[in-house]
Order: sequence, then C-alpha cells, then structure tokens
Amino acid sequence: MTRLFGTDGVRGLANRDISARLALQLSVAGSRVLTRGWPEGRRPFAVVGRDTRVSGEFLSSAISAGIASAGVDVLDAGMLPTPGIASVVKDTGAAFGVVISASHNPMPDNGIKFFAAGGTKLDDSVEDAILEALDQDWERPTGAEVGRISRYPAAADEYTETLVASVDAEGTRPLSGLKVVVDCAHGAASIVGPAALRQAGAEVIVSAAEPDGFNINDGVGSTHLDPLQRLVVETQSDLGVAFDGDADRCLAVDSLGRVINGDQLMGILAIGLRELGELRGNTLVTTVMSNIGLRHAMDKYSIKTVQTAVGDRYVLERMLADGYVLGGEQSGHVLMLDHGTTGDGVQTALHLMKRMADSKRTLADLAAEIPQLPQALVNVKGVDKYGVDHPRVASEINAVETELEGSGRVLLRASGTEPLIRVMVEAESEDIAQAQAERLAATVKEHLTL
Repeated sequence: MTRLFGTDGVRGLANRDISARLALQLSVAGSRVLTRGWPEGRRPFAVVGRDTRVSGEFLSSAISAGIASAGVDVLDAGMLPTPGIASVVKDTGAAFGVVISASHNPMPDNGIKFFAAGGTKLDDSVEDAILEALDQDWERPTGAEVGRISRYPAAADEYTETLVASVDAEGTRPLSGLKVVVDCAHGAASIVGPAALRQAGAEVIVSAAEPDGFNINDGVGSTHLDPLQRLVVETQSDLGVAFDGDADRCLAVDSLGRVINGDQLMGILAIGLRELGELRGNTLVTTVMSNIGLRHAMDKYSIKTVQTAVGDRYVLERMLADGYVLGGEQSGHVLMLDHGTTGDGVQTALHLMKRMADSKRTLADLAAEIPQLPQALVNVKGVDKYGVDHPRVASEINAVETELEGSGRVLLRASGTEPLIRVMVEAESEDIAQAQAERLAATVKEHLTL
C-alpha cells in the first residue's frame, strides 16, 4: 500500500500531486473511516477550512463534495488557521475536520489534513485505514441520505473568542502596554491573528495580511523573518511575531530584531508554567531537532525534557499518553493542551506576551535563559530521502561526531513533507557547525543522488 500521508497530512504540488480527484477520493474514504461509531439516527457532520492559496478554492469544493456524497453534512468555515479548524471541530462536536493547506510550503503546493473528533490529529493506524478505504467498494447513499453543505461564517469569531479567553477569561486585557508587530504571512491568520492580540489589549502593527491567493509565504512569515526584524526595530515595538501560512506555528523577534526560535519559546513558556504550578509532571516534550541548549536550560529549572520523532503529531501522542501539557518543535509548533488540541501560532503569541506582561520582563531577557548552541541546517534535494543509512553516509556521520568530541551532535533525517534530506549539526561555533553540515550534505549528494 502506497503511503500518501507524511508527518503532516498529504502534501504536494496542487493540481498535480494534490488533484481534485485525489481530494474527492480522500474525503470519501476519510468520511467513511472517521464516522465509524457515530450514533445511529443522527447524521454526522464535518468542518472544512483552508488557507489562502488559490488552489484551496477548487480543492475545498472537491473535499466538501466528497464528504457530502458519503452522507456527511459539511460546515464550510472558509479561510481559517489549521488550529482554528481543530478548535471548531472540538467545540461543535463534529465527527471530523479537514484542512486544505500546505502550511509553510510555497504557494504552488497544497495539502489535505484531517482532524478526528475532538480536534486531534490522526494516528498512523487511522491514516492507514483511510488509505485502505480508497479502493474499497461500498454502497453510496442516495436521496435524502446524502449530506448538505452549509457556510459557517461564525467560525472565525468563535475561534478568536476561544483564543482570547485562554489568556483573558475575565476581560482584563492583560497585554495592555505591549506593542507587537504581527506578520501573518498573507495566510490564514490574516484576520484572526491581529484581532485576537488586539482584543487581549496589545497595540498591534499588522504586516503581510493582504492575501491575494498567490502571495502566501512569499518572502514573509515564519520562514522569512527579515521583513519582521526590520519593522520591529523601525517601529520601536516590544516584539514581533510571525506565523506561517496556516498559522499552526509561531516564531518571534525581540525589540532589537533578534530571532527567538521555537525552542526558546517553549522554554519561556515552560518556566512560566512551572512558576504557576501548571506544568504537569514538570515536563516539556520536544523533538530530536531541539537544541541541546534547551535541555540544559530546563535542567537548571528542574524541568524534565522528553524527546520524540520530528512532527508535532508525535509530540502530541507522547503528551496525551503521559498527561503532559506543553510540548512542541524548534520550528515554532507549540502545543498547550490546557488550551487547545494542536500547535497554534496565535495562541503561542498570546501566551508569550502574557508571560512578558506578568513577569514585567522583556522578551530578550526571558530568552536569555535559554541559550542556543550554534546549529546549521542544510536541506539536500534531489536525493533518495530513504537512504540515510547508506554505509558511506553512516561512516561520514561517525567521523564528524568523533571530531566534535561530545561538544555537539549530528542528525540526518528524511523530510516528512518535502523530497529532501535534512542535515543538522550542532557545534561550539557557527563556523564549525556550518562546515560540518556542508561536509555531510556533500556526502549525501554524492552517494544518494537520484
């Protein structure tokens, strides 16, 4: 069985890899699998939303058509962040949700992500069941048994209210006095992101919030921080926050324009929750990509760190299994399970600023508690991404690790969302990390080029 699902749904070039036909087939199969166990006599319903890519228009139509053809009603939430769809699925009691988005990928790409009832991402076993259902014969509903498709314009306001309530349940506007630049990546948070921060009391300067279907992630957002860094300094703001196209991740910059990555954001939030007695198990869940500096910083505060494979779904699985409430990825996916079911960029920004306001400290001061070992990352394209165990590659990894003498680490992994291998090296200096990463990348390209 060909496995279409990567670490974050099914993703590829829209209208080639991700076609209307595939969207229709996946939505039918997903509907059949994700409504199993739904109460008899009550028609199931699903929530559908998308980011701002032009291809999302025809793909969301195909998704909705497939779901309705399977006898499931559709609530079309329109443009909404991925975590917003998860939130609406949970709050409405929907059987499942579907998001059409390729997150931080360039505009020509798109993707299809499912949420189960309760707004949680799918286990591998459920994804496998959906793939099996793609080729199965079944009796389609007819007449009054087919689903209805309805617009759900209240979704954005309801999600915004949920976000604000997570930091301001009593309407005290706790972010008053903080000035923030918000880079929305011309993506799905272009409306709800600034609105939530303003409602919580912040002074907001909005950037990259004019989506036209083609400009999502184009030189802006969490993967292109230069414009945000300049604007924060020019406007003398306290900080800047940047979302990606579907706003499930957030990165920040301090008042001097210095980047605060996902590891530092998690560390800041973990320390704050521990002080409040709200960090369950005094544990932070991270992935193997997290910097050694985060672990060392957490050790100083008697906070345990637990590592998982790359992908916020694996972080979530570990958090749910052991009852932890905070986890995430260096890329800016941060999960706060006391307030949501998945990584949420706007929620992260709100709680980061709440920590600043409560502690009366600058972002630079808070981030200084989580120093980062220099880290270099090289993406090697056009190679067999499943060949990382090649003997010559393994030999070169061993050689680099020996030279680092325990003062750094090496990680090679296949991307779950793109056709490439990621080479990561941590070392005592940026020059050493970059040189060793490029050395390993050259080896990968030499022996694994397709």
